[in-house]
Amino acid sequence: MVIGLPEIEILRRDLEREVAGKKIKEVEVQVAKPVRRNRSRAKFVEKLEGHKIEKVTRIGVTLLLELDEDQILVVEMADGGQLRRHANKDDVDDDNALTITFTQHGQLRLVDHGGETAMYVVNADDMPDTVPSIVDLGIDPVETPMSWQDFAEVLLGFDGELKQLLTNPAVIVGLSDLYADEILFNAGLRFDRTTGSLSAQEIRRLYRAVVETLHDAMKYSGTHVPANAFVDVFGEPGSYQDHLSVWGKDGELSPRSRKPIARTKYKGTWTYYCEQSQV
Repeated sequence: MVIGLPEIEILRRDLEREVAGKKIKEVEVQVAKPVRRNRSRAKFVEKLEGHKIEKVTRIGVTLLLELDEDQILVVEMADGGQLRRHANKDDVDDDNALTITFTQHGQLRLVDHGGETAMYVVNADDMPDTVPSIVDLGIDPVETPMSWQDFAEVLLGFDGELKQLLTNPAVIVGLSDLYADEILFNAGLRFDRTTGSLSAQEIRRLYRAVVETLHDAMKYSGTHVPANAFVDVFGEPGSYQDHLSVWGKDGELSPRSRKPIARTKYKGTWTYYCEQSQV
């Protein structure tokens, strides 16, 4: 499971409110791995200290903290990674990987329980060559509202099965297995249906399910499950896990058919679905 688009957009909005406009006083790197793209802890620190964060944007699920002098702090979140705001005096988590202290109003810390989150500084002019994660991305339904006709055009241009479509970032960005399974349940469609087999009514249903599922995930501040213990920058967990219909619920009764939810391996990961109501 990989952190999804709703969680990244929640982080972006929080960071825009919390750190945009702040000047970086000091950077401490407790763990070298997240900053290895800048070759050494010292080089990473040198690129940040004394600079101001102008604004926070994202491309797909890559966060971009835009600095003065055309520098960008790139953040590639991984499962178990948390960006947290703290007062300078707060206790430090055992998995704290780095700390950015501002000239005013506290710190931004990376707590990296999974050990796979990356942070590095690049020149704005060197993007996207130096940031592979922002290249060849598909539609971003949170960033740019789309019509169902545009969605249908993308879908019909993809030759494959529906879960392949939903979890392919070159088609739609940021849909993890969890969100793909929920979307397909909400649309009443099986994961292994081919895109070419859908009727116009089913395409509309799938489109609505994508939009509504992402909207609900953001309304409930993201999903906090053991595979991805997402918290916002204040350390508050999301609650969308309390509204899941099928993901992680194999053996429980389907909220639609009252039959047990099934689980099967698909392309190397578990897929959860209702055998009776998804066709």
